[in-house]
Amino acid sequence: MLNQIDLSRIDLNLLILFETVFDQGHVGRSAEQLSLSPSAVSHGLGRLRRLLNDPLFIRTPKGVVPTDRAVELSASIADVLARVRAIVSTAAPFDPATSTRRFSIGAPDGVSAVFLPPLLQSLREDAPGLEISVRQLLPLQGETTPDRAWREAFVDLETRSLDIAIIPSDGIPARFHQQLLYEEDFVIAMRGGNPFAEEPTLERYCQAQHLVVSLSGDPYGFVDEALARIGRSRRTALTVPNFMFALATLAEGDLISAIPRRFAALHGPRFGVVSLDAPLPLPRFRLNAVAPNAAIADGGIAWLLDRLGSAA
Repeated sequence: MLNQIDLSRIDLNLLILFETVFDQGHVGRSAEQLSLSPSAVSHGLGRLRRLLNDPLFIRTPKGVVPTDRAVELSASIADVLARVRAIVSTAAPFDPATSTRRFSIGAPDGVSAVFLPPLLQSLREDAPGLEISVRQLLPLQGETTPDRAWREAFVDLETRSLDIAIIPSDGIPARFHQQLLYEEDFVIAMRGGNPFAEEPTLERYCQAQHLVVSLSGDPYGFVDEALARIGRSRRTALTVPNFMFALATLAEGDLISAIPRRFAALHGPRFGVVSLDAPLPLPRFRLNAVAPNAAIADGGIAWLLDRLGSAA
């Protein structure tokens, strides 16, 4: 264990270097991001290797890959840096009325389209100088546990490339703060006048042509799982990458689609899209705003979490 003398000789920038190389997986890109030369990055990695007694990153033809020890250290180093950044950012109290900070929020598009309008109205009134960047989040295909399905979002939170992520799951790792925003279920959306609305039975639902929102193009999702549990299936005629595109497409034909209830109520009327309750049980989701525990000490993050709660 390091003693006080050892700690006094450690350059905090080495941890930032570790974080960047771990994130980029490439010495050259890391050097560019840090405004250093590749040789300076390599020299810093040498110091880190001696300090931590591990190779940390192994060179490959495509860049570098972390060792098991580096992967083990990555979350702890990200937490240390997040705490330091939080301390620095709170050196002066956060004042929303005068702040010009930019915050980055990640969320599925069916969620961001719900909270964003009231959030922007709140910012216009109380924090006119703040800027918001919204990024679309989707779970990794094929992953069933939250810590793996949303691991890219968790990494982005820990490296502070995201300030807050809104994730439809309760399985959030303990190193993160979570705040329930609202609960959501899905309805079946279609254009006004779609024949399915006249007799929305399970049989006709399975016979209909479906639109599925899938960034990867994989048509199989939670609706198919719900159908499989009762021995039924459906035909997916089209996949699209986001829910807003889904509404525009539904308005032009006889496809039907499962979309979030709040999203459908807020944006469906603009496209002439109506919605009905599903003819089979579909899962409900709890939408949680997530941030690293250390980031809650940041007055700006805490304020924004509060406003997100009000917007939802």
